[in-house]
Amino acid sequence: MPASWTTLAPWLLTAAVLAVMLVQSVVTQRQIRTLRAQLKSRCDSLGRELHATGSGSMGVGHRVVACERQLHEMRGLLDEMRQNDPLRISYDEASRLVELGADVDDLMNTCGISRPEAELVSALRRKSAA
Repeated sequence: MPASWTTLAPWLLTAAVLAVMLVQSVVTQRQIRTLRAQLKSRCDSLGRELHATGSGSMGVGHRVVACERQLHEMRGLLDEMRQNDPLRISYDEASRLVELGADVDDLMNTCGISRPEAELVSALRRKSAA
């Protein structure tokens, strides 16, 4: 019998190693399936988060564009109000008349401003000219 053990030992050892490798293969396959499922779940979750973030960014972008449009409209209205302000026109006209040599009474009659306003415009214009 001792001769049969020596001839069978390599075969038994090979069979044992193959059995261990088979068990290891089954365990590894289960781990791979588990990891794939976790990876798919994480990818799906990240995809949903990315979609939500993109949608939110687009919403914010639309709001920013709307705010810019409103700001542009308001600037236009403000410029128009400044240009059409009757007081500003009067003061601009009064300043121009002072440059041409008009006195306080002329400013009051032509521009429709009070005496103190006419005196102030006249004094400021003469000071800036000096």
